[in-house]
Amino acid sequence: MRHPLHTPIGRFGVETMYDDVDGCVATMPVAHLVNPITGAPSVGPLAVLVDHVAGLVNHRRRTADIWAVSSELALETSPEAVDVIAAHPDVPVLGRARPVGSRTTTALGECELTVADVVVGTGTVRSFFVAAPAAGSDDFPAEPPDSVSPPVGLAELMNAGTADDDDGGTVTLAQLPDPVLNNTMGVVHGGIASTGLEVVASAAVNAGRSDPLVTASLRVNFIRPFLAGAESRYVGTPLRVGRSSGIADAQAIGADGKVAITARLTAYRY
Repeated sequence: MRHPLHTPIGRFGVETMYDDVDGCVATMPVAHLVNPITGAPSVGPLAVLVDHVAGLVNHRRRTADIWAVSSELALETSPEAVDVIAAHPDVPVLGRARPVGSRTTTALGECELTVADVVVGTGTVRSFFVAAPAAGSDDFPAEPPDSVSPPVGLAELMNAGTADDDDGGTVTLAQLPDPVLNNTMGVVHGGIASTGLEVVASAAVNAGRSDPLVTASLRVNFIRPFLAGAESRYVGTPLRVGRSSGIADAQAIGADGKVAITARLTAYRY
């Protein structure tokens, strides 16, 4: 199933082949997407696919009167992920998810990411459950009008603004408001926000390097709704950068100036 272009996953080209309580299977093209700050191939958009397939597994385990809200997302990539994706530019990444354990106050979904039958990564999404608002309430914003065609390039897909860095290596990327990027709750889609966090964290560990470090893991915690506005942005700060590895922290700061999402990225030179 193709998703409408005026939805977050539709904009990123996600197609869902199977979606039920026992699992979810979907694809997304990523080979053409590069980090808008470094210009290097980006694995950050894989977070969109992870959020979709592993999050849907949790969503299908809810009852009609509750919502499943993501609280954690993790992405792990293989050392050869970037090379395998680049070697198959016309083959989308396939995500196959399944539920893990029982559903209590939370639920856990995990997925495997493959390209041409080669495993390039894994991911998990943990969700917790909250009471659903009544139909017709303001918690259900109106859908934006349908789009004719999606933008081209990761910065355009994310509707990212200008990037900036300081002498300490901190990198900032503006997240401009765009209703197409919002989920049904009217906040920036968790997978897209996770992508923004990977973009700035990767740029932070690679500042001034000629031998790039490649993202191996991204671990995200969702703290509060991430609202896009004039001041919304992603901020990546290097924690430790060595010759062959690096660690960076990242934050998504909402229009209200509050930290909405945090992440830690680990990268290596392969």
